[in-house]
Amino acid sequence: MEVVKPVKRNILLNPGPATTSDTVKYAQVVPDICPREPEFIEVMDRVRKELVRIVHGDPEKYTAVIFTGSGTIIQDVCVNSLVPDKKKICVVNNGAYSARMVEIANHYHIPCVNLKFPETGLPNLDTVRETLEKDKEIVVVATVHHETGTGVLNPIKEIGAIAHQEGCLFVVDTISTYGLRPIRIEEENIDFLMSSAQKGLAAMVGASWTVGRIDEIEKSASYPKRSYYCNLFMQYDFFKRVGEIHFTPPVQTIYALQQAIKEYWEEGEHARWERLTQCWEAIHKGLNEMGLESVIDKEIQGHLVVTVKAPESGQFDFTKFHDDCYERGFTIYPGKMFGVKTFRLCNLGQITYKDVEDFFVVAKDSFKKMGFTLPLNR
Repeated sequence: MEVVKPVKRNILLNPGPATTSDTVKYAQVVPDICPREPEFIEVMDRVRKELVRIVHGDPEKYTAVIFTGSGTIIQDVCVNSLVPDKKKICVVNNGAYSARMVEIANHYHIPCVNLKFPETGLPNLDTVRETLEKDKEIVVVATVHHETGTGVLNPIKEIGAIAHQEGCLFVVDTISTYGLRPIRIEEENIDFLMSSAQKGLAAMVGASWTVGRIDEIEKSASYPKRSYYCNLFMQYDFFKRVGEIHFTPPVQTIYALQQAIKEYWEEGEHARWERLTQCWEAIHKGLNEMGLESVIDKEIQGHLVVTVKAPESGQFDFTKFHDDCYERGFTIYPGKMFGVKTFRLCNLGQITYKDVEDFFVVAKDSFKKMGFTLPLNR
């Protein structure tokens, strides 16, 4: 892939979109093409097969179905499409993005058991089991693998095993782990996972997908059609018969995704995970040097997001902190925890240990400009 001119590199420490390579950016510069041409249909076919391969899915059992939109669209698709009439979905809810699935179910008037747990910890597996044992109308269990609102990594393999013991489908939002943490879909007891191009694969916003069981997608053909644009079977069936997205696809985004997948394999699944773990360790090292603490116990973090407890002092101004960092090429993001003053540092894209070290030089300068003496509380 030719890079005509390097693009100014910003380090995105926000929870997505992620920092991308110049080669992914330039992959969007292609001759205009009608997406109904065989050439583009072949691109879509290759991308869909690769999306299954990344999570070690058996192509005889699993397929990838792509939709145009951000990550929320694929949550919408899975929630509205996979629950039979007069049955229930149970959402194991310990954060903002699992809560969003509850909102989607409510929007479609799908009976939903909102199994809510504290967002700073893990779900109670005994409670999950007892809930499913007692309510046989629940046929789908859904949760989030990694809550980017906090950084908590949920025990999906264990939740999936409970769901399967009770005869339920297990649906997992892996939007912030797909292409980052190694995932083996069947070993993790996942029937359907969800992801989006702009996070783990460090591609561009505009394409999201589910990798899911072919037999269950085909079974869903008889379920209520709750959405016209976001119906899973309709999109799957169109891919199967025609090889295309039913409606106009995000053409340039798909070319960027194809390039991002190529770069994923060039780096290597485990090499990427090691790089990101080093970034996570560098974040904790920098926070320790500044005297700042993470809100979530390090043992249950997913190595991709650190929620930082902000100083309670009136000296701290997140907007000033953000602007100081932004001016010097680093983007940070406020917290998403109700009632707790936090900010988040994320390592989801094409960033390195050195990038994180450089960020903390800027962060320390900003804190000193706000009048803090570092390290804090020492």
